[in-house]
Amino acid sequence: MDKFKEIRPYHDDEIRPVLDRLITDPEFLSSIASFYAPKLSRLFPAVMRLIARKKLKGQVASVYDVASMQDVIAGYMYKMIEDTTTSLTHSGLDQLDSEKSYLFISNHRDITMDPAFVNYMLYNAGNRTVQIATGDNLLKKPFVSDLMRLNKSFIVQRSLKGRELLQGLTLLSQYMHQCIEHGSHVWIAQREGRAKDGVDKTEGALLKMLSMYQRKQPLSESLQKLHIVPVSISYEYDACDVLKAEELYAIETTGSFTKNEKSDIQSIVAGMIGFKGAVHVAFGSEMKYASDDPDAIAASIDSQILESYKLRDSNYIAFELLAEKGWLPESAAGVELTFPEVKLESREFFLERLGQVDEKLHRHYLLSYANPVISRSRNQSLA
Repeated sequence: MDKFKEIRPYHDDEIRPVLDRLITDPEFLSSIASFYAPKLSRLFPAVMRLIARKKLKGQVASVYDVASMQDVIAGYMYKMIEDTTTSLTHSGLDQLDSEKSYLFISNHRDITMDPAFVNYMLYNAGNRTVQIATGDNLLKKPFVSDLMRLNKSFIVQRSLKGRELLQGLTLLSQYMHQCIEHGSHVWIAQREGRAKDGVDKTEGALLKMLSMYQRKQPLSESLQKLHIVPVSISYEYDACDVLKAEELYAIETTGSFTKNEKSDIQSIVAGMIGFKGAVHVAFGSEMKYASDDPDAIAASIDSQILESYKLRDSNYIAFELLAEKGWLPESAAGVELTFPEVKLESREFFLERLGQVDEKLHRHYLLSYANPVISRSRNQSLA
């Protein structure tokens, strides 16, 4: 019996039936048509669904297994990278052992693009791609769940409660351990939800969850079997920076932010098609453990992520502007920084983008870019 059937990615023999179901799903076809041609989709919904179906049918005609699905996704990635980035670089990939399977724990800035960029680097280097941990909060529509699981995603059942939650997390832990044992890489974010304020911090609870399947063992022993490698993903420009600032401003002024059914989809689409500038993916070193304290281990992961984070002119400019306006947070107290020379064209471009943002959002917007500078400096002062 397949105990992981409800959470695992689709297997080779499931890929084609799921694709055939998707390309006849009216809601999915309407979503695709609205994404590419919103006005025409409103005027001629039935016609645009037919066009979307025909186009998709041609694109996935040769897909019959996981590998051929990954090839199709790589084609989409090539176009997205060409359209939305100015450069894409990586470091540390050559230090990975090709005979090992790793659990990559990365900072979390974008719902889909974080694991996509990790996958892209591995794929182009001839390595196995990752299985991706995806929260069920993003899978409110069946076709979204299908799309994620077609792309080697497995489901983190966050919506469970009580005893069911405990059982679900134990099953999830067992699944990830099995992936590593059987030769699959895994990707998971360092925390639940994106770092909307630019502060990258690993949750100790995540590490406890990873070890739940073997909770009778010391934490360090269980984690050692997962071959954890921290990954730091840095975007010169966050395609969702305004959306994040709006959420943080709403929480600050009203005490809460309520998502509607389109909020996550809006963030996913913005992250995919929005401008990112220079992107860097830094693979760290496999974790070694001197403690069973989850918070101490989390701090060690954070240290690697912060040290390998690629700071850009956008980060330094944001810090300068916060300082000028007297908006620096308490975490910046005592931080001594030596800034590199900022390019004039970088400053002009950043200020042009900032000028298009509602002034009430400026502080949160700037903090999301400046906090990596502050975090790096504080981390170095603690080293």
